[in-house]
Amino acid sequence: MPVLLGPAFVAAVAYVDPGNVAANLTAGARYGYLLLWVLVAANVMAVLVQYQSAKLGLVTGESLPGVLGRRLRRGPRLAYWLQAELVAAATDVAEVVGGAIALHLLFGVPLPLGGLLVGVASMALLVTQDRFGQRRFEAVVVTLLGVITVGFLCGLVVDPPDAGGVLGGLAPRFAGTDSVLLAASMLGATVMPHAIYVHSALVRDRHGHAPAGDGRRLLLRATRWDVATALAVAGAVNIGLLLLAAAGLQGTEGTDSIEGAHGAIVDALGPGIGIAFAVGLLASGLASTSVGAYAGAAIMEGLVHRRVPLLVRRAVTITPAILLLALGADPTWTLVLSQVVLSFGIPFALVPLVRLGRDRALMGADRNGPWLQAVLWVVVALVVVLNLALLVLLVTG
Repeated sequence: MPVLLGPAFVAAVAYVDPGNVAANLTAGARYGYLLLWVLVAANVMAVLVQYQSAKLGLVTGESLPGVLGRRLRRGPRLAYWLQAELVAAATDVAEVVGGAIALHLLFGVPLPLGGLLVGVASMALLVTQDRFGQRRFEAVVVTLLGVITVGFLCGLVVDPPDAGGVLGGLAPRFAGTDSVLLAASMLGATVMPHAIYVHSALVRDRHGHAPAGDGRRLLLRATRWDVATALAVAGAVNIGLLLLAAAGLQGTEGTDSIEGAHGAIVDALGPGIGIAFAVGLLASGLASTSVGAYAGAAIMEGLVHRRVPLLVRRAVTITPAILLLALGADPTWTLVLSQVVLSFGIPFALVPLVRLGRDRALMGADRNGPWLQAVLWVVVALVVVLNLALLVLLVTG
């Protein structure tokens, strides 16, 4: 079974991208353990959602965008593609900006140049997939995921969180409009639309269409393990980031930015932990931007029926992030706001996924049962309600 694992770990990289770092560090530094429950709930949702995406790809042999591209008329299909591309663009901004910040922290590289270097390095990772196949690409991305995990969590060994604070953070509550904004950005960074789209494509590209029978049952069982293990790692990283900020950075001036948080980490925990954090951030930017390009290609292929080479797409999509950096946009808040954009794209990915999961003609005997379908609709409702609340609070100030 281990040889069947891998696609979920690639998709899980999207859950530990630099946008997560910004949102979770900001939440921990401002509100301590208050929003820990958001991450726990979002990670449980993510396990359910990513398995549905993977199952769709395995049973149908198609990606989610591909299935929708066959079913939608031209007008709705193009409109759906535009919103999906907007989500993918927001993802690219977060990942390139995060990698640029890491290069600046490690080597003093100017942010625009750092963004360009991250884009070039991500192209090298995509070449791995083009020339050596998906398994080699998965191996490289999983290695980077290991670097991310160690880099972001080693600080907790030096400064463990308060057990009482952790328990208190599991109680759902907010503390004003800003905490709701951060909760939405955390949700957008944890349940990510492009990860939903790409997981079905990754499973399709790895396994193809699995005919009904023992072989499919084995693949579905392996996929459940793949998703549960990968999301457990990603969830631990996200929770660890918030706990790190809550335990050591709360109330410290400037820690609502990644650069400020890095400086506070160095002061509180030493330069070694600071270097490990920056290396983890760089690995996060490199891995997640490559996965984002893969997702964007799957979205375009499925909905517009055009296949653009990954390297060409990567060259185009890094441009907005580099321009923002060159114009002097605040990098940390650029990351946080990009996650808010992602959160608004979640229903457009979730609703079709849940509907298709119960489709007898499409899924056959592997369609969702009524209880699972009910739970998934509750997840969709929670996401939509949180986003509507965010919109109201932003409009009313």
